[in-house]
Amino acid sequence: MKIVVMGGSGLIGKQLVANLRELRHEVVAASPSLGGINSVTGEGLAEALSGAQVVVDVTNSPSFEDIAVLEFFETSTRNLLAAEAAAGVGHHVALSVVGSDGLLESGYFRAKMAQEALIKSSKVPYTLVHSTQFYEYAGNIADVATDWETVRLPSAFVQPISSHDLAAAIVDFAVGAPKYGIVEVAGPERMRMDEFIGRFLSANQDNRQVIVDDNGHYFGARLNELSLVPDDSNARITSTRYEDWLSRSQVLGHS
Repeated sequence: MKIVVMGGSGLIGKQLVANLRELRHEVVAASPSLGGINSVTGEGLAEALSGAQVVVDVTNSPSFEDIAVLEFFETSTRNLLAAEAAAGVGHHVALSVVGSDGLLESGYFRAKMAQEALIKSSKVPYTLVHSTQFYEYAGNIADVATDWETVRLPSAFVQPISSHDLAAAIVDFAVGAPKYGIVEVAGPERMRMDEFIGRFLSANQDNRQVIVDDNGHYFGARLNELSLVPDDSNARITSTRYEDWLSRSQVLGHS
């Protein structure tokens, strides 16, 4: 199949492109940095999507400011869906976040829900992949929650996932039939947010202190204990354990 990966230069996108090419699909790695395909301006979309059967959207906004992130996802998604309809694309796959519909205090998650609403209302068959937090983003989460040398985090549960495992799951969904709904993907271990980030900091000899603060927000949203974990008993559970990823990241220097 011809498959277009929007956001093909990012963490997930690069792995998707490699995995799909290994399976002998014709893959277009699309992003402004890879040759002028831009879903926000519409540049290059018609040519890139010509003859494509599947589009996988793993783009993300360069800004998380409320207005900017909403404009990004709405404009990008409208342009993509219009170009897909014109090209006869048969499957739109988009990456989103487990629990987004319960995190609407956050401008980012409101924007993700606006994106999903556009996809659901379009005529293009679709699959929405809801993922938990990536192991690779533990440092970003810590940085956002840092106040001087203290990292303040809620004690909500998380079930984080390796980006490698998530990319493999998205490949399966992309080459399969559209679900016309949401599929959830998570890692193998449920832990508290403070443990997730604390273990990352410890593995990287980072002396910041993690403090549990249940009044703390996650990217602007208050959490309950289960806000960020799958509520679907049919969620796809991946295999890479956090400790194994931390150990491998230390060896490879990826942390």
